[in-house]
Amino acid sequence: MTTACCPGSFDPVTNGHLDIIDRACRVYDHVVVAVLENPAKHSLFTIDERVDMLVESTSHLGVKVEAFQGLTVDFCRRVGAQVIVRGLRTVSDYDFEEQMAQMNARMGVETAFMATNPTYSYLSASLMKEVVRYGGSVQGLVPTNVERALAAKLRPDHEETR
Repeated sequence: MTTACCPGSFDPVTNGHLDIIDRACRVYDHVVVAVLENPAKHSLFTIDERVDMLVESTSHLGVKVEAFQGLTVDFCRRVGAQVIVRGLRTVSDYDFEEQMAQMNARMGVETAFMATNPTYSYLSASLMKEVVRYGGSVQGLVPTNVERALAAKLRPDHEETR
């Protein structure tokens, strides 16, 4: 039985993230979604909010969602994950992720890359925040619960129209 870890900050989770998680579920026996809590980063959502959004967004997949701090390989050892799954959108993603994958392999955990579905290749959490901050719609790009949470955080005077 192979357990995979899908790590990220997920601030917030996008449909691109969910696509990678869903595809990892089809390849590996168990998937743990690891939500990074990095005190040095100024996240829009708290770690508990990010975990809750992911739990709701992945409830149909049967994954486990956990927060963690520190090295991803240490988290993998703790949960028994043999592989880290990472989505790649661009060549620049690969350049960064390859270096991380080589270090993680040196520390005993392999990385598997999945090419992002072209439908989601332009999505990023920071882009979603920027679009909402300036009044744009991210409908269909993030789960509905995330769309509402983004509006509540970034446009608190915005009335829900659904």
